[in-house]
Amino acid sequence: MTEKTRKIAVVTGAGTGIGRAAALALMKDGWSVVLAGRREQPLQEVAGHAADANQALVVPTDVADPVAVKALFDTAITQFGRVDMLFNNAGRGAPAVPIDELPIETWQDVVNVNLNGMFYCLQQAFRVMRQQSPMGGRIINNGSISAHAPRPMSIAYTATKHAVMGLTKTAALDGRKYNIAVGQIDVGNAGTELAMRMTQGVMQAHGEIAPEPLMDVDVVGQSVLYMANLPLECNVLFHTVMATKMPFVGRG
Repeated sequence: MTEKTRKIAVVTGAGTGIGRAAALALMKDGWSVVLAGRREQPLQEVAGHAADANQALVVPTDVADPVAVKALFDTAITQFGRVDMLFNNAGRGAPAVPIDELPIETWQDVVNVNLNGMFYCLQQAFRVMRQQSPMGGRIINNGSISAHAPRPMSIAYTATKHAVMGLTKTAALDGRKYNIAVGQIDVGNAGTELAMRMTQGVMQAHGEIAPEPLMDVDVVGQSVLYMANLPLECNVLFHTVMATKMPFVGRG
């Protein structure tokens, strides 16, 4: 892919986990990637895998800050001239506690990142994709298996991931006239650092603790790449990729 034909992606939460896997897959395929996340050092490590100096741009960003998100997209436009794809990935969880013991501050923090932050990024992506020429682009929201079925004591995370589905559906509808395709990837048990605890046991719907299988997180990166490379006249609205033997189908 030459400099003139290289497509431009913005990936949030790009320093670790699913975001890192997606960013690496995109760069390996020849995309230029704007790497966003709260911590600069992991972003710089991902940028070190770029084929050249123009393939990765590190922009430390807190997606819960709408001013910072606007600056992220302005920086992407200044550097590359357009944005072809947003992987709206950044998110956080919360400790597994009973509903009445969840601190309000924790609830608000999860909502600020998983819902508000995802909206801010979606809104800015629409802004630049509507204005650029040729108009349009693709947005992939990171939902979750929890957008469909909860785990015990996960109300903040599950509520926000259900809300992401509403963002995806509405943005997919509103994006039609601007040639903006919006879809969602729902991931189950990817082998990230945060998910490794599942191999030691995680609470099931009936209250018992049981280990769960994981899949290679690079598979998720390849799934994002597949969605990103689709022509804009078609869209994967919802894509579920999961460890084959995880307790999702029939959960509970």
